[in-house]
Amino acid sequence: MTDDSPGGAAEAAEGPSGLRSLLPDLAPWRASADFRRLWVSGLISGFGSFLTFVALPVQVKELTGSAAAVGAIGAVELVPLIVCGLYGGALADALDKRKLIVWTEAGQGLLSAVLLVDALMPHPAVWPLYVVAALSSALGAVQRPALDSLWPRIVAHEHMPAAVSLNSLRWTVGGVAGPALAGVVVAYAGLGWAYGADLVTFAVSVVLVVRIAASPASYEAAKPSLRAILEGARYAWGRKELLGTYAVDLAAMFLAMPLAVLPFLADELDAEWSLGLMYAALPAGSLVVSLTSGWTSRVHRHGRMVVAAAALWGLAIAAAGVVGDVWLVLLFLAVAGACDMVSGIFRGAMWNQTIPDELRGRLAGIELLSYSVGPTVGQVRSGGFAAWWGVRASVWSGGLLCAGAVGLLALCLPNLMRYDVRTNEHAVRLRAQRAAAAPAEA
Repeated sequence: MTDDSPGGAAEAAEGPSGLRSLLPDLAPWRASADFRRLWVSGLISGFGSFLTFVALPVQVKELTGSAAAVGAIGAVELVPLIVCGLYGGALADALDKRKLIVWTEAGQGLLSAVLLVDALMPHPAVWPLYVVAALSSALGAVQRPALDSLWPRIVAHEHMPAAVSLNSLRWTVGGVAGPALAGVVVAYAGLGWAYGADLVTFAVSVVLVVRIAASPASYEAAKPSLRAILEGARYAWGRKELLGTYAVDLAAMFLAMPLAVLPFLADELDAEWSLGLMYAALPAGSLVVSLTSGWTSRVHRHGRMVVAAAALWGLAIAAAGVVGDVWLVLLFLAVAGACDMVSGIFRGAMWNQTIPDELRGRLAGIELLSYSVGPTVGQVRSGGFAAWWGVRASVWSGGLLCAGAVGLLALCLPNLMRYDVRTNEHAVRLRAQRAAAAPAEA
């Protein structure tokens, strides 16, 4: 029976619109061909990178049998990440961003080739794995500021939250499929196949990125130097709401990132088959948020969402360390991944909608440290705690420490909690600048 009344018709019209309001906003995809190319490139290379992301710690585990040795991967990645992240931000402001992305992507492909050759040797060595991890960290640190500072140039200001959500969707699709497939590939085909597939994806990605329009330095950009890096740091220090996003994410990733101990957690639960699913559970939760991210464009108090999501991330990780059933572990890891994605969407929106173009690369370098140093050092923390105190204790204690630290930061950072994109002076200024430049760009 149909309802022909005006009220019934209105309700029928609201139903689909309500559903559509949850779906990702495709406005950036429709408006920018360069956004589409860069998005597809990132999806392909990211998929391959997740294969290596799983294969590398598994290979170290097989060769050493040590949780500390797996955690040490993060230690060798740390210094290149810090140094190259900061300098990479200065390079991104001073050079053509597309060229930086192309060359660093090609370099990552060469490193995958080194891993492939080592894996095919009769007796693979451990030291090349650490060397490649360090060099890959350096190249990624140089590339990421260029990527992060390129998005605001190819996407309209009002589309930035949607672009962040779509980029998150791209990452999570690879994050779910890559680790899940990697567990099968490593177990049944061997490490070489994982590294070889990663090499192919980098080659395809380079072909796509070359087609993107050039993105030279802005007129106001400073030349890469220590002085330029310090200028970016001074700007960040003056923006307490930005400092808050860095601090919250750093605490969450340092204290509650469990990736280094997942191979040992799977063994302890007598569920070695679940390792690929464990790696995939975090991005699977993120994927759910990305696929229903339409609501994020209607949220204006981004700082509060960053804090709430980071605290819930810690509690979900703590729960994953407490429960003894592997399916519950996977569930809580997925919940944690969903919370991390919510935090990431609103951090990205705050950064992209308030930072001026001439400083975007250097601030992206600082952002890189906030969301990369934390997980990198967190691997060392979780591996060391696991060796000293036990695997599951390492996981749940880190989650509880994270929730407590985020709560304390929220009390100490009132500017972060007050942030509103509608009224923040930096967001208002950048919105006006983009609106004034729109006729000239058209």
